[in-house]
Amino acid sequence: MITGNKGEWSEIYTLFKLLGDKKLILGNKDIEKIEGIVYPIIKILRTENNGNFEYSVQDEIILISGNEEVLKIPISKFKEKALILLQAIKENRERTFSIPQIEEFMHSINCISLKAGSSAKTDISIIVHDQRTNQQPTLGFSIKSQLGSPSTLLNAGRTTNFIFKIEGINLDENEIGEINSIGTRSKIKDRLLKIKDKGGIFKFIKTERQIFSNNLVLIDSLLPQILSNIVFDFYSSGYSHLIDLVKLTAQRNPLNFDTENEHKFYEYKIKRFLTDVALGMMPSTVWTGQYDATGGYLIVKENGDVLCYHIYNRNEFENYLLNNTKLETASSSRHGFGEIFKEDSHFYFTLNLQIRFIK
Repeated sequence: MITGNKGEWSEIYTLFKLLGDKKLILGNKDIEKIEGIVYPIIKILRTENNGNFEYSVQDEIILISGNEEVLKIPISKFKEKALILLQAIKENRERTFSIPQIEEFMHSINCISLKAGSSAKTDISIIVHDQRTNQQPTLGFSIKSQLGSPSTLLNAGRTTNFIFKIEGINLDENEIGEINSIGTRSKIKDRLLKIKDKGGIFKFIKTERQIFSNNLVLIDSLLPQILSNIVFDFYSSGYSHLIDLVKLTAQRNPLNFDTENEHKFYEYKIKRFLTDVALGMMPSTVWTGQYDATGGYLIVKENGDVLCYHIYNRNEFENYLLNNTKLETASSSRHGFGEIFKEDSHFYFTLNLQIRFIK
């Protein structure tokens, strides 16, 4: 029996839905269809434990394995199964579940697992016809579903910690203990406020892990400083949506960019960062700038629409990432942040970066 969560079942839904629709529909920053631009689908490629399969989109869906035609399935069948599957995903309240009526159809088309056996970020590969260039590129996608819980874009870890030096005050052990023991619902914000009330000034020193710092510098030499400002504002203000935090940083302009002609320095650099994170950059692994086989996201909306965002249409992809992400507080005990610590007679405070999709 095949079991999976809503996100995993959404991968099969996406396969069925796209084969039924026979086209990719582009999305904008507000996760709405861009009218008038579609990519006709020529093939969907899928790797299973029992081989590589091509779903060739013609008058029917033709399943090909090893250049051999295996079977033909009417397109109406995929439309019908997509609707049944969407309903089943929406209605299920279990963390993981099976859908027997869909499983039977999956087996009939040599689809034997929920997750395609492919590289880290690519859930589905699609050959489309680009009417503008008359080319047929293979586009790789990671599937993000709004049918389940919002997924993270950047996972928290000690790898995403930012270390700040506290200047302007001298604290004794009792004061440190008193601040670190603040246990309110917004404890980290309240600890920062307490330190500020005592006259403390926070100065970004470095990220906790050098690999993450070097990855950021590779994308943009000023990214560590820019992100440290955004992270600090998240924990000390009422803002969490990334677009609001970027605007706040731009207004303050802590890096003193020449903004006389209204260049969007901060927005541009954060968009580059988000794109690299989305397409392969991991904080703990040396980043070479090489994107995974994937080049974008397919978003499964609650109404069942599947929208395409791809590096191929870079502006829409970047705007989507910036407009639909937020910072959130991960477990401070697990990731070792949110407390004053003393080292070589200096005081420090660590804050953590985790980014999650809003929807």
